[in-house]
Amino acid sequence: MTRVATDIGGTFTDLVALDGNGKLITLKSHTTPPNFENGVLNVIEESGLPANEIEMFLHGTTTIINALTERSGAKTALITTKGFRDILEIARCNRPDLFNLVFAKPRPFVPRYLRLEVTERVATDGSIVTELVEDDVLQCVEALKKEGVESIAICFINSYINDKHEMRALEIVKAAWPEVFVTASAEVTREWREYERTSTVVLNSYVMPIASSYLDRLDAGLQADGIFGRKYVMQSNGGSTTFELARRTPINLLESGPVAGVLGSAILGGMIGEENIISMDIGGTTAKCSLIDKGQANITTEYRIERTERYAGYPVMVPVIDIVEIGNGGGSIAHVDAAGSLRVGPNSAGAKPGPVAYGLGGTEPTTTDACLVTGRLSGEYFDNPVDLDLIRAAIEEKIAKPLGISCEQAALDIIRVAESNMVNALKLISVRRGYDPREFVMVAHGGGGPMHSAALARDLMAHRVIVPNSAAVFSAWGMLMTDIRHDWIRTHICPLETTPAAEINAIWSELKTKADERMHAEGLGDNEIQYQAVVDMRYQGQEHTVPVMTVDNWEDDTGLGLVESFHQRHEHFYTFRLDGTPVEIVNFHLIALGILDKPELAKIPVLEGEEITPIGERKVLYEDGIWRDTPVYFRPDLKAGFSAAGPLLVDEKTATTVVLPGQELMVDEYGNLIIETGVKRHESSK
Repeated sequence: MTRVATDIGGTFTDLVALDGNGKLITLKSHTTPPNFENGVLNVIEESGLPANEIEMFLHGTTTIINALTERSGAKTALITTKGFRDILEIARCNRPDLFNLVFAKPRPFVPRYLRLEVTERVATDGSIVTELVEDDVLQCVEALKKEGVESIAICFINSYINDKHEMRALEIVKAAWPEVFVTASAEVTREWREYERTSTVVLNSYVMPIASSYLDRLDAGLQADGIFGRKYVMQSNGGSTTFELARRTPINLLESGPVAGVLGSAILGGMIGEENIISMDIGGTTAKCSLIDKGQANITTEYRIERTERYAGYPVMVPVIDIVEIGNGGGSIAHVDAAGSLRVGPNSAGAKPGPVAYGLGGTEPTTTDACLVTGRLSGEYFDNPVDLDLIRAAIEEKIAKPLGISCEQAALDIIRVAESNMVNALKLISVRRGYDPREFVMVAHGGGGPMHSAALARDLMAHRVIVPNSAAVFSAWGMLMTDIRHDWIRTHICPLETTPAAEINAIWSELKTKADERMHAEGLGDNEIQYQAVVDMRYQGQEHTVPVMTVDNWEDDTGLGLVESFHQRHEHFYTFRLDGTPVEIVNFHLIALGILDKPELAKIPVLEGEEITPIGERKVLYEDGIWRDTPVYFRPDLKAGFSAAGPLLVDEKTATTVVLPGQELMVDEYGNLIIETGVKRHESSK
């Protein structure tokens, strides 16, 4: 039987499948906005896989993030506690751009006239101060019907600690208006901070109709094609869930596709003995990077969409693998701004018309076009014939003439600017967070990852690059390696060292009961479920927390044993520690994993004395301005143990790996390309 994973990107929809014989099948097809499900169905059809043999289907989608960034979600209303209708407007007082006199707060997704109040109140300890007035909820429903609302979010003050009123309001809305989409905040998060909780449930309700419709269409299309196996969708926390649960809390799919590549990088690192990894995914539209520390990806519930150095963005309080994403990919458009400076991105040529090289009507020069002009890419692997003269003319007109330079220099500068943008993003997830890149290897994937990674790793001072097999569809491969995952987070503030173990274990027990119910509902047995426990801790009097791994069954001295771990973590992130200062727990975080069978990596033939010769040469323009005749190898020809000195190129149908002068290439037993950048490896002293 066959397992299939598909991942929708801005330009291509990727497929990775593992058939019953252990054969890995990879394929790319054009993404089909706005009906993204068609691209998924097309790539499955093009793969030729028998529908009746597909026992498991895993999917990553950009539908949710697209709906939020394009503001194409449903007309949404908010029902909240009396006196709190303006919480989205007030937001937080933090201003990323402190000296900007025209700074504006993020505009709420729900306008004020659709934010309604009801009488109820729960205290911070969970006690009920004022009972819910149910008639207020009914009046809200009637008012929102008249406004043509499609989706409703419910968020009451302090419902994270006692959700009785919130769940009752949910029942009333569903009974009075069965057709409307509705979410209560307690269904999405039980973590404190009213603004962040309200923002999260509003965004969930905003995308619910879109997500439900998309998953319904995809499910119907799969069934129409005869695919009736188990169906899962990738979540932002690095695990998968069923279509049914994804329809209820689609905000968990926010970074559905990109996180699979991060997870795949962590798993690949474990297989080859590397636990400190920087995952670099360069696609057609964006570049996404994340850091894996000692085999663990960083999970945050402080994620914000659209956040920049000058804009606060919108908080999303659900577990998300921490990813930095920028608008730089193969399709990123290069242009000269009003000040006469060369810019690359964030606007993208997308799938249609795409770069000039695609021959689909694109006229704006992109990074992909620049790579063709400089010889890094070959036109023979494109779907359509590549007109190099047309590409050169576009770069000449839009970039070279305005800057007064040659076409070749303009193409090289486009690549330099794009890579500089990517290095800045890489620094945000490494140097800016207290990590030394010399202790890490880079896993390069996506269609553009192998192309740029050697230069990026060198500039970042990472000592090694790993280009995995199927790099261009690596996120889809990562999905094949995922487990089912659900997170339960509960805020309960208590002293670390003096809180009785019985009190702590009562919280873990409550969370595990809920986790068991969910996992059993997904068809998992007790022997397939594993738990991981994390506590978010802080020094007493602090505002923010640091996560520390722990166990889900405490002894009386467990808290004492965590004190030093917390001090070390705090010092790592903030460069200081406060020995002797009381430490307190803020959040309890239980991770439930449903362990699925994983495909094994196949080993490739070993080089046994024979010589592997290049398939040809290409003239390549390097950063020093020198054109060099560069040998080109065909990746399927390479065997384990092969090595060669750069500069060289490794071509495959969906990607090209660039090895720069002064670097070394090796091929390991799994067929991974290993590039030694020339930077000396630095071992951590921590």
